[in-house]
Amino acid sequence: MSDGPLTRLKHALGAPRPDRVAVVRLEGHIGAVGVGRGGLTADGVESVLKRAFTGERVKAVVLVINSPGGSPAQSEYIAERVRQLASENGVRVLAFCEDVAASGGYWIACAADEIFAARTSMVGSIGVVSSGFGAAELIGKIGLERRIYSAGSNKARLDMFSEEKPEDVEWLSGIQADLHQAFIAWVRQRRGAKLSGDDETLFSGDVWIGRRAVEVGLVDAVGVLRSVIAERYPDAHVDVISPSKPLLARLTGGQLEMAAAVDGVVTGAWSAMEKRARWSSVGL
Repeated sequence: MSDGPLTRLKHALGAPRPDRVAVVRLEGHIGAVGVGRGGLTADGVESVLKRAFTGERVKAVVLVINSPGGSPAQSEYIAERVRQLASENGVRVLAFCEDVAASGGYWIACAADEIFAARTSMVGSIGVVSSGFGAAELIGKIGLERRIYSAGSNKARLDMFSEEKPEDVEWLSGIQADLHQAFIAWVRQRRGAKLSGDDETLFSGDVWIGRRAVEVGLVDAVGVLRSVIAERYPDAHVDVISPSKPLLARLTGGQLEMAAAVDGVVTGAWSAMEKRARWSSVGL
């Protein structure tokens, strides 16, 4: 005679709870990008990271990364928080690169104990870039005059409506060099002897595709999330940790978010151009 509902319930209640693999998706530009258009920030991902690492029976935390980079500081904050939580809770971290894990996206990936990429993922871009426009001649042609008042001779370096000064470009190059060295030191710290390419190649700002990223040591193996997790943790429950909506957004049914989006149309267009440029820098 087959078990009835009550018997099956008793078996279910007495069965041990399965291990869990917590999955956190980190996608998009790193850093604040304006009203109604959030990017990846340490504050923004804090709740999902804590929930991922501190849940019951967590065997591993998976970071699914799809980002062309952005703020160096926010990349560092997020990566350091991942390492802190991993150490406090004794949990292993795996990173999976999707379309692209470049620049700050790769910085965060290096917080993992192992990094995986698909055969077509773009990985790397270990470098620093700054971009802008020069419109000093344009405003003169349309009859505008640029006026800047500052206390401090270097307060208005590289203003886009003023003539570019060689000493300001030299200053910016020094800042970029310092940031680049910090990035290189982090990659060396996390990847160590796994790196097989020479410094000139690895840290030139280039990106590598899947298998080639493995060959130079930026990635441990080619693999995608479901396949790797099924092999490593066949009996574990995969738990995707999603960010909670703000209280006001839940109460207003998203109307507040819509209002913010409408209010930011003009600045949003500029922000979209800059984000598009970042994705384009890695060919996407």
